[in-house]
Amino acid sequence: MFVTVNGERREIKATHVAELLNELDYQGTHVAVALNYDVVPRTRWSDTPLNDNDQIEILTPRQGG
Repeated sequence: MFVTVNGERREIKATHVAELLNELDYQGTHVAVALNYDVVPRTRWSDTPLNDNDQIEILTPRQGG
């Protein structure tokens, strides 16, 4: 299926948010995920399905001031 991740259209095999993060090598990192502009709580990643043409934003914390 095709989704857009951080503005980039990609073909993915993952069917759930947790699988997508694993597929994109985000496992073990601190990230936040928004699916179609709604934040997905970490506790819901493994049971939140992905659909064709979803918009996904993966955000990493940055330090600065």
